[in-house]
Order: sequence, then C-alpha cells, then structure tokens
Amino acid sequence: MNLLLKKEVFFVKFPILFPLVYLTVLYSFPSFETHLIFLTILILAETHFGATWPFFLDKVNVPYIKQKKIELITIPILLTLFCIIGFFYFKNLFLLIFFAANMYHVTRQSYGIMNLYTKEPLEKNHYSNIIYIFNILFFFIAFFRFYMPIIQEDSLLILNFVIISAMTIVFLFEFKKFGFSENFLTLITGVLIFYPVCFVANPVHAIIMGVTMHYSQYLYLTSKVINNRNNENDLNKKSKIFSFLFIIIIYSLIMSILSIFGKNDSEFLKTLIFIPITGQMLHFYLDSQLWKFSEQHNRENILKYL
Repeated sequence: MNLLLKKEVFFVKFPILFPLVYLTVLYSFPSFETHLIFLTILILAETHFGATWPFFLDKVNVPYIKQKKIELITIPILLTLFCIIGFFYFKNLFLLIFFAANMYHVTRQSYGIMNLYTKEPLEKNHYSNIIYIFNILFFFIAFFRFYMPIIQEDSLLILNFVIISAMTIVFLFEFKKFGFSENFLTLITGVLIFYPVCFVANPVHAIIMGVTMHYSQYLYLTSKVINNRNNENDLNKKSKIFSFLFIIIIYSLIMSILSIFGKNDSEFLKTLIFIPITGQMLHFYLDSQLWKFSEQHNRENILKYL
C-alpha cells in the first residue's frame, strides 16, 4: 500500500499536513488569524481534550478508578483547585507552569508513539534522546522569546538558521545510520512539533501550529482503541461511537467559545478562559495515568487495542 494512503502514517506517524495548512492560512490570510485559531481549537484542540473524558470514564475503567482513588480522584480535584488559585492569584507563573506542562505532555506523547512503533533498541534510544533534547531546547527558546524576551526579532534569522542546520545534520545522521522508514517519520514529527516557537510572533501559534500533529495523533489512537474495544466487547457499537462523538463535539464547542472569550473586552468574560485551561491541565494529568503501560490495567484495556 502506498505510504501516503496509510491512515496511521497520515494521522499518527507523520501528520505534517495539519501544521502546513495552518501555516499557509496564517501567512496567506493574516486578517483571518482569530478565525484560524478558533477553528483549530474547535476542530482539533478541544475535541482532543474532550476525548479524554469518555475515554477515562468508560465502564472498563471503573474498577481501576476505585482502586486508584488518590491518583484518579483526589489528585485531579487538587489540580483543579491549583488551576483556579493559580489563574487568579499568580497568573503569570501559572501560565508558565501551564506551558511547561503542555510541552512535557506533548513530548511524552511523541516519545510514546515513537516507542510504540520502533522496536530496535538502539534506534529507539537514539530517537527518544533526540526528541527530548530538541523539545527541551524549544522550551527555552519559547521562554526567552515570550516570557523573558531576550531573543529579539532581529535575531530570528540566525536562530532559525542554527536550528534548521542542527535538525538537518541530526536527521541526515539518523537516516544514514538507520535508513528511511516510518519510524524515521515519527522522529521528524516529534522534533518538529514545537519548531514554530522559533518564528511565530504570537505565542498562541507556538502552542497550536505544530501541536495540530499531536491532536491528530491523539484523536486517531483514542478512537482506534474505543472502536476496537467496542468490536470485541460491546454489541451496541454504533451507540457507543455516537456517544463518544457527541461528548467531544459538545465539549469542544463549549470550551472553544470560552477560549475565544480571552479576546473579549469584558473582564468577566476574559476570566472564563480559566475553565478550558483547567480542562487542559486535567487532560495532561489524566492521560499520564491512562497511557501508563507499566500498569497492567492499561496494557489490557488500551495497549491491547492499538
């Protein structure tokens, strides 16, 4: 089968089309920047956040949640309180923590996907180190561009030349050592996700543009697990799939509207953005528990169906 026609390549291993479309629209139609952000949040970002809830609250997890009350009930409640207090009482620090948690979460998924498909130990070790090194580098670039603006616009040309050169050298070395494969594409994806921090002017694009690949990966893999699980265990497959889609669509619609209120003139409406931010932080944490394959429950109810 042609590589480009394989769904897992298109949606998981190398979903490069999503950031390319975002980039093209952003720079071709700059007056539609807000519309682009809203549509991306609505169609990809918040649907991916929303998918956590039916995935987490599925009946197969009920015994696991009861067994892990501290990890899956107490800590999420405390995290919710932290988000509310942090947003209203130390907002700048809280948003930095939120951004760091976002990058860590995305990087862990990139590592997880690479680990899922790459079987040769040396290749796996190389690719995981490269993904972590570049994403740590991109975090510091973002920090010194948007939070503590030491890196100014007149330095961006040099910065991008250095970063692109480094990525090219690393990719060529790995290509020579391990050859071209779909695993190599997962490496490129894991590295490029946060590259936009090097050139976008608005930090929102740094979070959204490349991370569209992360959203695509998550939605595909989550729906695959749910679909395969229902095929094996549930006669009401269509009803389950409809419920899953209904929940994430409604969740996305509500949270996207609350997110866009951040640009509203009303101070009250602006503060409502803490709701989707809290939902995102819960997503970061809950996913770290649900996709932890060192846990037997997750191997039997998630990994088995990938």
